[in-house]
Amino acid sequence: MVDLSHLPPGLIAVTGDERSGKTSLLRRLSGDLPPLPGLAHCPDALWLDLGLPAQDEQTPQQIWDMLRQRCPRWNAALQQELMEALDLHAHQGKQLFMLSAGSRRKVALVGLLASGATVTCLDQPYAALDQASVRVLRDFLCDMADHATRSWVIADYEADARLPWRRVIVLG
Repeated sequence: MVDLSHLPPGLIAVTGDERSGKTSLLRRLSGDLPPLPGLAHCPDALWLDLGLPAQDEQTPQQIWDMLRQRCPRWNAALQQELMEALDLHAHQGKQLFMLSAGSRRKVALVGLLASGATVTCLDQPYAALDQASVRVLRDFLCDMADHATRSWVIADYEADARLPWRRVIVLG
């Protein structure tokens, strides 16, 4: 049983092989799936499928507008900053089906990072991203590592050795 009842602020890695339960754990933590006994969801946690399935007809701006309504601490300035850093301006009005997998994931990442959620769940955040975008994301996470109130729960096969993890959880 994984104890996530006291998430420290900063970066938390959840690692494991394929089908070890990384995504399910993030979804349960955010309330997207029902909690298991001993694993409560965090009322202010946010998880998104970074591929944004079933949202093909929406534009990035529509995705962000929908998230802004759900997230009372939405950071519009950070959204703009990330949009520029991840080179999404040219895609802002396009429907998602017109975007590459990497660009779709960047749209979701902008939403998660700008959400202001107390617990932000990132599921394999580097997948399908170009190296420039990986650097932007890694730099952002490094900057957030000492955040006083927000936790960043990041699931991947292994913990990025370049990030200052507060806690690493290895799933069997």
